[in-house]
Amino acid sequence: MLTGLMEAPLAVLGDRASEKPVWHCVVRAAPDDPNLGDGAWMRIAEEVMHRTGLSRRGEEDEGVPWVAVHHGDNHIHIVATLARQDRRRPHLHNDYYRLGEALRAMEAEYGLVVVARADRTAAKRPTRAEQEKAADRPEPARVTLQRQVAMAAAGTRSEPEFFAALDKRGLRVRLRHSARNPGEVTGYAVGLPGDVTAADEQIWFGGGKLAPDLTLPKLRQRWPEPGRRGHQQAGQAADARPRLDGHGMTAGAARAVLRREVSMCAAAARAERGFFADLEGAGLLVLLHYDTGRLAEVTGYAVSLPGMIHHGDGQQVWYGGQTLDGQLSLPALRRRWSAGLPGIPPGPEAFADADTRDIFSYAAAVAAGAARQLRASPAAGQSADIAWAAFDVLTAAAQATGSPELQQAADGFSRAARASWGRIPPPSSGGATLRTAAYLLAACIPDRSRRTITRRTLINSLAGLARAVAVLRETQQNLLQASAARNAAACLTAAASNGPETPDRFVTLDFPETTAPPRTAAPTSGPRRARRPGSSHPRPRPGPTQADPGPAR
Repeated sequence: MLTGLMEAPLAVLGDRASEKPVWHCVVRAAPDDPNLGDGAWMRIAEEVMHRTGLSRRGEEDEGVPWVAVHHGDNHIHIVATLARQDRRRPHLHNDYYRLGEALRAMEAEYGLVVVARADRTAAKRPTRAEQEKAADRPEPARVTLQRQVAMAAAGTRSEPEFFAALDKRGLRVRLRHSARNPGEVTGYAVGLPGDVTAADEQIWFGGGKLAPDLTLPKLRQRWPEPGRRGHQQAGQAADARPRLDGHGMTAGAARAVLRREVSMCAAAARAERGFFADLEGAGLLVLLHYDTGRLAEVTGYAVSLPGMIHHGDGQQVWYGGQTLDGQLSLPALRRRWSAGLPGIPPGPEAFADADTRDIFSYAAAVAAGAARQLRASPAAGQSADIAWAAFDVLTAAAQATGSPELQQAADGFSRAARASWGRIPPPSSGGATLRTAAYLLAACIPDRSRRTITRRTLINSLAGLARAVAVLRETQQNLLQASAARNAAACLTAAASNGPETPDRFVTLDFPETTAPPRTAAPTSGPRRARRPGSSHPRPRPGPTQADPGPAR
């Protein structure tokens, strides 16, 4: 009789019925859990059917017929017929994950042992065919592409930069365009040269096939919105996703960063107007200086970054072109432009030597600050974005140091960084600072031969950040992510203590809570300078590329 009742909806559906009409689920308590009894197991079975949508609470007469069997050993079998009683086919989309949500709720309600469950934070694993094909390679193509695409994403701050970085890494890239708007790029796929099918056709992997957060729409959410870069006005709230964030940047790191960004813009510019536009496009704030007698004549410029605020008086810190490099003063640039040349000859775009040490020190301070923020308020809204951005810093640090141990830690930490279910967390100031550090670390020249104190400090800070993320995931009861973060922290701790360290020259290893560049005036190309309020000279007149008309500091 029971069988007839269970199969009745199938007869009504007829040809529309599923070829495999039985849904079977076994739910078992952990060995350390108490014996729950029939009442608790019935409550658990009802929650499972409600959460999966097969038979929602209050709609039992319309859902699928089901039965739960409790026959000892502290577990039950749930059997359902995949045909609703309202003559519709049930939807089983994501029933495996909905089942996990139901059991997580029951663990909390009955005080049961919390069991780790899938949460869609893991990267895609290579298939068996891919593993067999990679027998003569160090690793499957999918793993290599995951790492290379993650590194490219960590070291870029815009879509064009990202695709250029993929090309520079020797990957083959195929863009997917919208069928409705042919000029709109909606996705991408990458492939390794030589990774082809038996028919000699290139094998492609879309971003979503590599990792949940490497699709183009999700990558775009970590980059600043086009058209908003470099336009922060005085008194206006800072964009949560600036291209570069200068918060907490020390004087040495600030000069190195600004000198690199300004040099790249100058090397590409052929005229003054294009140069200032490129500076804003690079995410820099630009302050123009004008002749006190002829207010329409620009005599110099200064640059800064959003968030580069002096901790003492809260004023924006500016650096003049001459302060960064003699070749970057406005008169020097104009002489080359008048000769039909770019502003300066193209130079190296990577940090080296003293600049690398400054960047390492800055990244260490940023990572330590992010760890403190996570420990102080793990439930805050910024925690998810900080954890996500932490992976970028770790990935870029592995590239900057050339350390296999750091690369192993970054590979394992990727799962701990992602938000569950493929969600993208809202942008935050803490995440923006971490991504700035990642962008700068990716521009450092790797040096595998030296193990300096600055390098060890950076690795220790990253280990502390990984431990803070582990505590965050444990608080959220995301046990698989917590385990991945703890393993990464252990790997980083081992890497920090591996081998003797060479002392760095001219490096300060004391990182205060808030660091900022010293209060420096922004020199111009001549004796004229931007004056402070109250001076007898007028303030600089706002120009088309002036990001902040306030006083230079």
